[in-house]
Amino acid sequence: MGLDDIGKILLWVGAGIIVLGGLMLLFAKLGCTRLPGTFVYRGSNVTVYVPIGLMILVSVIGSLILHFLGRR
Repeated sequence: MGLDDIGKILLWVGAGIIVLGGLMLLFAKLGCTRLPGTFVYRGSNVTVYVPIGLMILVSVIGSLILHFLGRR
């Protein structure tokens, strides 16, 4: 893998981050501040967030990326 391949990968990752950031801003404007599956516990002195929906989404996306990069 040469520098030109690494450069292309970095450009695609950067473009993906820009698209993801734009989608997050759009969802925030639409009022979707949390994914379904986020559990929130609010006690008297503590608040605990457990983002299970986000964990599943990140896992699926990461698995797909690794699958497609590993096919080479």
